[in-house]
Amino acid sequence: MPFERVTPRSLTPTSVRANAPPVSGVYGISNALRWICIGESDNIQSSLLVHLRQGDPALTKRQPARHARLVAEYEPAWNQAP
Repeated sequence: MPFERVTPRSLTPTSVRANAPPVSGVYGISNALRWICIGESDNIQSSLLVHLRQGDPALTKRQPARHARLVAEYEPAWNQAP
């Protein structure tokens, strides 16, 4: 099972601070229709807050095995080549 727990949360600073752990791992951002972005970070909470501040998430160039597998399985729109 790629994502063990899929729990919808608002992508707001308050929700990120309350729900996203400040630990390393793989995270996903989706809407009701599809996965938008799957990323990996040394600090998930911090990375999500950066995405919010930037308004347009920058994708990481690092592709760890689990990250690449999740991108291949879910085919998020953000991770697709132009």
